[in-house]
Amino acid sequence: MNPARRGVLAAGLYSATLAAPQFAGTARAEGRTSEARATGRIGPGEVATVRTMTDRIADILDDLGGGHARPMAAAFLVNTVAPYLRASATEAVRKDMLSAASDLTYLTGWMAMYERRQGLGQQYYVKALDLARAAGDHLTYCRTLRGMSLQASHLGYGKKAHELADSAAEAAPQAGPRLVAFLRGQQAHGAAMVGDRRQASVRLTEAESALSKADSRRDAVGGYDRAAYEFHVAHVRAEFGDLPGSIAALQASLRAQPEQQRQGRLHAHAMLAERQFALGHLDAGCATWSAFLDDYLVLSTARGDEHFASLRHHLLAHSRVRAVRHLAGRAREVAALKGLTVR
Repeated sequence: MNPARRGVLAAGLYSATLAAPQFAGTARAEGRTSEARATGRIGPGEVATVRTMTDRIADILDDLGGGHARPMAAAFLVNTVAPYLRASATEAVRKDMLSAASDLTYLTGWMAMYERRQGLGQQYYVKALDLARAAGDHLTYCRTLRGMSLQASHLGYGKKAHELADSAAEAAPQAGPRLVAFLRGQQAHGAAMVGDRRQASVRLTEAESALSKADSRRDAVGGYDRAAYEFHVAHVRAEFGDLPGSIAALQASLRAQPEQQRQGRLHAHAMLAERQFALGHLDAGCATWSAFLDDYLVLSTARGDEHFASLRHHLLAHSRVRAVRHLAGRAREVAALKGLTVR
């Protein structure tokens, strides 16, 4: 049986009416964890195991795609993390384990979202919030709310995206500069989706200012850097109809993208190509789609499959253009290697 379907969570439909949870009120989550506690004991070593596996799964996500990484995460949650959460431990270790489990659950939800399993992703996010509340982990709690905002924005629920982004920011009154930038960038996107140009501009300025004060550390999960900031700029400009500005921001994001973040690069290239084609920049768009294919060839990702379907649409719509015909040949080669079909 697919571990993603066992005990931990079941896939359902995404709900745009789900209320933004509050950080307060941990008793219910803590009580549920306490009632499930079984025999056996864990210590700092088991917490380190979960943290290390989370980092490794994040690396696999970047290198090979969510199609490979998410089943591994789901299996580890079911077979290892769930028993750890039922084991006895000191109060400090118990909270550390809840926090580590929340971090991995958040990452698994993020992967489910990008694998187009939106209901499942939302359920993982809600579970991550419960675990973070029980752990007293404001960082993962806020990061998860921000992830829920990103999911809502991807699905076109602007008001919900704005609400969740603001809820994430409100729950982090003492956030460091990197988390502030992380949250403000999503607030900017949410504001743009509801047509608030002034607030979107203010939030982008705040995100850039906070990012300039952050250290150079890279987080395996939920990190925020210059590439992510420019990606938010691209979203905001696109929401207000500034496609040239959005293209420039996406290009800046790609220049700042770490080499190892193949999954993020694939998504950015696809968005850039879409907008280049929308402006009639077909030669540039074909070059960008070709760069997309370089990463798509080695990644297992439902989001990549979705982008590839968009590429096929462009091939059919502009089949008389020389650069498009050349791209079509490359797409057929990639499709054959991945076992797909393309005309």
